[in-house]
Amino acid sequence: MAAYTSLLLVIALCAAAAHSLQCYTCQSVLSNAKCLKTTNCTKDETYCRTSVDSATADTFAVSFITKECAQSCTPANSSYALISNHVTCCTTDLCNYSGGASIRSSCAAIILALGSVLIILKSSVL
Repeated sequence: MAAYTSLLLVIALCAAAAHSLQCYTCQSVLSNAKCLKTTNCTKDETYCRTSVDSATADTFAVSFITKECAQSCTPANSSYALISNHVTCCTTDLCNYSGGASIRSSCAAIILALGSVLIILKSSVL
């Protein structure tokens, strides 16, 4: 009986520790430095979404960044004439800091792969 009580206590503590997703949020700001407000998402909002809208003309370029909690999210890249839109999605707390999480992950994978190749080459030379 004591084992069941202990198990129920552990389950209750774990359930109480659950919290909602946190995302950076802002509407149409010009830089990430101006988008550092953190928001607790609702239980239905399981994604942090970042949308970057850019317009370019000759040497002039401007980008507007929107970050928000979202119930659903589909990564996308689109462009039409001089306007482009880039949407990224992530699912961990404050993961939408820069909107380039997939680029950072790819860089880490490349560095890890290159390091492995260098170690193999070094050991085969000796």
